[in-house]
Amino acid sequence: MRSAAQTAFVGTTGNRGPGLVRRLIGRTVPILLIATVAGGLLWLVWIYGSGLRDPRYLDGWVLAGAMGFQLGFHVAMATGRLAPKSAMRWKRLHIYVGYLLIAAFVSHSDFALPDTGFEWALWSGFVAVTLSGVWGTYLAWFIKARRRNDEEVSDDRLPSLRAELSHEVEAVVARINPNAPQLALPGLPHDAWIADLYATRLKDFFEGPRNASAHVFGSQRPLGRLIDEIDSLTAYVDQHGREKLADIKSLLIEKDRLDFLSVYLWLNRVWLLVHVPVTYALIVLSVAHILVVYAFSSGAW
Repeated sequence: MRSAAQTAFVGTTGNRGPGLVRRLIGRTVPILLIATVAGGLLWLVWIYGSGLRDPRYLDGWVLAGAMGFQLGFHVAMATGRLAPKSAMRWKRLHIYVGYLLIAAFVSHSDFALPDTGFEWALWSGFVAVTLSGVWGTYLAWFIKARRRNDEEVSDDRLPSLRAELSHEVEAVVARINPNAPQLALPGLPHDAWIADLYATRLKDFFEGPRNASAHVFGSQRPLGRLIDEIDSLTAYVDQHGREKLADIKSLLIEKDRLDFLSVYLWLNRVWLLVHVPVTYALIVLSVAHILVVYAFSSGAW
């Protein structure tokens, strides 16, 4: 049997069924295509070098062309010239070209570490761009896999949305059963139990962002513990109390989604602050590298 937390998030782990095969194919084919093109590039460089030519000029210009394409993508995204659907297609191509750049760079560096300070700067810049790009790809995949990304929610709206949820949950806790019998004898304190659970365990959760570190690692344990407490109390209250707890659980899950989105937006900002500036710095270093190579070479071709 599933635990309460697993039941609450069964929709976030992906659907089983015929669509699973299509998703696996959709992920496997690009990987195989990238590996094939990368292998073909390395083979072409080897053939070029076997013809008594310097293969670094070939893979160097492959690097330059691909980096020029990546720069064009950054400029197009920054200026907003791409339609949303076109932006998604070009973003996917941007990722694929980035992976091919790794093979071209390894070939260009001849599978060795740099020797001079300038080469180390180029090497470090490329590694930083690559690692940040891989991290950004993983971040986008993780959000899509969780299916918890709402692109219409901006960082500025999160505080107001949290405040709305806080007011809603307080209203649910204070809600009185309209069908309660009017008897002289007091009934069971179901509402008091719910109010106590809210005051001791849930109120702090709704007052601000929570569980940031857990969201970074994709852990649902903090939320799962709160859901388990709500489910445990559900077995001891009447129908009205169960309805209140069900509403509270829904608001709890929505609040956790907003906290997750807040962490995602923060990570996305940090990633852009690293990936974009380092990319432009690498472009400048690469142009300088090309100028230096052709200034001190002759008969390269």
